[in-house]
Amino acid sequence: MRRKGLDQLTLFPNLTARFPSTRYQGSKGKLADWIWEQIAGLDFTTFLDAFGGTGAVGYRLKRAGKHVTYNDVLRFNYYFGLALIENSSVRLGGEEVEWILQRHNDLAYPRFVQDTFKEIYFTQEENAWIDQTITNLRQIADPYKFAIAFFALCQACIIKRPYNLFHRKNLYIRLADVERSFGNKVTWDRPFEAWLRDFVAEANAAVFDNGRPNRALNLDALQVPPEYDLVYVDTPYISNRGVAVDYLSFYHFLEGLTMYDEWGKHIDRRSKHHPLRTRPSEWTDRRRIRGAFDRLFRRYRDSILVVSYRSDGIPSESELVSLLKRYKSHVRVEHFGPYKYVLSRNSRSREILLIGT
Repeated sequence: MRRKGLDQLTLFPNLTARFPSTRYQGSKGKLADWIWEQIAGLDFTTFLDAFGGTGAVGYRLKRAGKHVTYNDVLRFNYYFGLALIENSSVRLGGEEVEWILQRHNDLAYPRFVQDTFKEIYFTQEENAWIDQTITNLRQIADPYKFAIAFFALCQACIIKRPYNLFHRKNLYIRLADVERSFGNKVTWDRPFEAWLRDFVAEANAAVFDNGRPNRALNLDALQVPPEYDLVYVDTPYISNRGVAVDYLSFYHFLEGLTMYDEWGKHIDRRSKHHPLRTRPSEWTDRRRIRGAFDRLFRRYRDSILVVSYRSDGIPSESELVSLLKRYKSHVRVEHFGPYKYVLSRNSRSREILLIGT
């Protein structure tokens, strides 16, 4: 019988796998150990990461020997979960990486990125490389090998972007010959091929088997069946000024890569940086967010509920506690203390964790 809170060093003494580095806005990578410490003593085996994002928390629970289900509504995030959480043994070999990086005479290479995103995010040479690479990736039959390669492609795209985002047309920031107070021109100008090799290596090194049949889903959080001992909730954050973190807006380019053939049908061409058309979401609407939390808590009321949020958000900490108490007899609140996310100017907001049992 496993003792509550047993960690990877006991369960997997030879495990050296580590979660890859990430530049994702709002990532819980640096908080995953703290989150695990707050819930390690709870009695649970099955774990749902309902808004999985980078997968940092789900991966930490996989390391702890839990039966993890990762879920995210964005398709590109789903592939991250497929590569790092559901995948227990498959890696991408060196010869396969080299095949991905070559041009093949028997393949037809579309020019969608070159023709659509000229002078927006990357140089034309880089756009041509992306068109070629995503076309090669789509020839990979094994879903886990595809997911590892796609993870590496997305990470390469992110690291070569000013602010690591796709929220505006700003290639000029990279190319301007001026002194900079932020960013790293060496990083930006390093070839895509080199970054892809690095990120494949990181993903390969993260693969391990914890003895559980873990899985990844690509659903709205309110569509996932309520069948888990513990459900972890890390929704998009809405500041007290009503400004929401919209991950589709920030990373639409990566989501577009998942629908390469149909991408053009979903672009909002009124905007000069060509984002995907907005998908209305109650999780980024200050008027609907409270109702969304209530429906989510009601759906998973038979599970332990653990919620990550910010102390100055909408809903407020007290509102979230009240909503959670509708379905849970005991609610505990833990504060990490001041924690500043990348690009955030708010150093006073605290990371909070609400635990409903």
